[in-house]
Amino acid sequence: MKEHIIEPEVWTYTLPGGWEALAGKTDADNDILSLKTAAPNDLWFHAHGLPGSHVILQGPVGEKASTELIKAAAGVAAWHSKARNAGTVPVSCTEARNVSKPRGAKPGTVHIKREKTIKVRPALPDQAGS
Repeated sequence: MKEHIIEPEVWTYTLPGGWEALAGKTDADNDILSLKTAAPNDLWFHAHGLPGSHVILQGPVGEKASTELIKAAAGVAAWHSKARNAGTVPVSCTEARNVSKPRGAKPGTVHIKREKTIKVRPALPDQAGS
């Protein structure tokens, strides 16, 4: 029997090739999205050093995200952060397996390892290139 999993409230952005970027709406949603919803191989994004949504990039099983998809998901993370109106925003990216919650930390607070930083302009996918 499958246990009932609480689904986080998220903004969902459809990307090419069957990929989706999911962005948490609250700190509690970020926790559920990052720690329960995300598969170990999903990519995780967050504006570096700024308050904002956790973003998960999910795609077809076994496929690797292209640079364009990674930049699009990073743009979503930048958009859903305090740096929405900035020119270029540094966004942390890592596999979801590298995201953990420190004991006793408040909702939305996570510890990440093996991060890469991508510099992108804040943008939602439907705005990209239009």
